[in-house]
Amino acid sequence: MKCPICENGILKKGTIKETMFGVYLGEFPAEICSKCNESFTNSETMQKIEDAAKKKGIWGLGKKTKITQTGNSLAVRIPKELAEFLHLEKGKDAYIHPDKDKLVIEPA
Repeated sequence: MKCPICENGILKKGTIKETMFGVYLGEFPAEICSKCNESFTNSETMQKIEDAAKKKGIWGLGKKTKITQTGNSLAVRIPKELAEFLHLEKGKDAYIHPDKDKLVIEPA
């Protein structure tokens, strides 16, 4: 079957290593393009990936938040689930830095 993304490669059976939020979920079957390496999984495999993410406690960690102002600085509220996942606590130091167009907050 021809790749629907690049339209040049052929889809072949293989396996992909799946991660979410930097956490390794395992290897899963997929069809992979021979040209652009785009991968495609079926609904059964997607369910297995979702189940693995839920088992590791990372399903649903992506959250939307508002940027507010406090004094002359901007502030971001960190949802409880994310703070717990990263072991961030009130009064503890954290390291904040840009990574291209992203803001990264890490425990210090």
